[in-house]
Amino acid sequence: MTTPRPANLPSLTGLRFFAAFAVFLFHISLSASPIPPHDPINPFANPAVAGTLEKVFLNAGYIGVSFFFVLSGFVLAWSARPGQSVLSFWRRRMVKIFPNHLVVFALSLVLFAGAAITSVWHWLPNLFLVHTFFPQPEISLSMSPPSWSLGSELLFYLMFPLLIGPVKRIRERALWLWAGAAVAGTVVLQLVVTHLIPDTPTSAITPISDTQFWFGYLFPPGRLFEFVLGMLLARIVLAGLWPRALGMGWSLVLMAAGYGAGFIVSFQYTFVAATIIPIGVIIAATAVADVEGRRSFLSSRPMVWFGEVSFGFYLIQGVTIFYASSLLDGATFGVAGGTAVLVGYFLATLLGGWLLYRFVETPAMRHLARPRRVRTPLPEARTNEDGLQSHR
Repeated sequence: MTTPRPANLPSLTGLRFFAAFAVFLFHISLSASPIPPHDPINPFANPAVAGTLEKVFLNAGYIGVSFFFVLSGFVLAWSARPGQSVLSFWRRRMVKIFPNHLVVFALSLVLFAGAAITSVWHWLPNLFLVHTFFPQPEISLSMSPPSWSLGSELLFYLMFPLLIGPVKRIRERALWLWAGAAVAGTVVLQLVVTHLIPDTPTSAITPISDTQFWFGYLFPPGRLFEFVLGMLLARIVLAGLWPRALGMGWSLVLMAAGYGAGFIVSFQYTFVAATIIPIGVIIAATAVADVEGRRSFLSSRPMVWFGEVSFGFYLIQGVTIFYASSLLDGATFGVAGGTAVLVGYFLATLLGGWLLYRFVETPAMRHLARPRRVRTPLPEARTNEDGLQSHR
């Protein structure tokens, strides 16, 4: 049985915002900013409150990013059509990410990143989204730190035309085996990090070394396992092979279990391995709900709007949170004051995300994602030897 392929997956669009919001919760809880001099972002003066906030949301950001990587593979494989031009695909994907990136890059340069730049190599790789191929933190996390994930997305987009053919040729009965191999790949990657990558000197912002953090989290080729898993899950759903028992309810249970496991396993396994199965399940189960026409609050108009601005909401966090916290100059507050600061961060980030979506992303996609049509007379139609219409 083949599952019908609807044009839109509104519930998945709505779900995107929760992934971006998970990254937001991670960022506002940090006791050490990724931006030198690594001052605390967490605004609470009480160490118990600040420590609890950081501990609770420590793994949220890793889940949010991993969700986006799996979702990218799922959506691109879901929407792929035979005969799609590689160049037109690349053009549309570049227009999707670069205009927002360039605006946030410029804002970061003006507001805070310019003061830390001592070499052209601190900003040039970031401009072209190849910075995460460099292991040095001053390059891989330069400018606006959330932009690191765009380096992985760029690799995904470039690789997709090469991957979609082999993925489509996998026999249906082998799809689950390949999906399991992709999940296993995320574990093997962290085994390499643990046993083969030098664990000294320790990073200023993580309990492992900078090189381990780079190779296990930032290095784009290592994130291909998540992207390919998303492609495989799209094929599984389209083939009608997704178990109906694995619905939204079970996906939330699995996510809670994976999140809890993140507090037990070694730090590097919280990046992806601990939660990759729940992430895959929740994406596939949500897509099945859309296919079957089941309405939920995720597919409501407000949630779809939140999902549409989620890319901008995610990307602008480096400006609204990290820069705004630097303006506080290390000030901390009681519970009420700290909560007010966090609400302010959220509103500023949501506003910034909407502005990017409304005035950068939407116009760019409308005017630049497709080549301009040139009005020319229709060519005379002829019939070739195969009985197909051709034009001269």
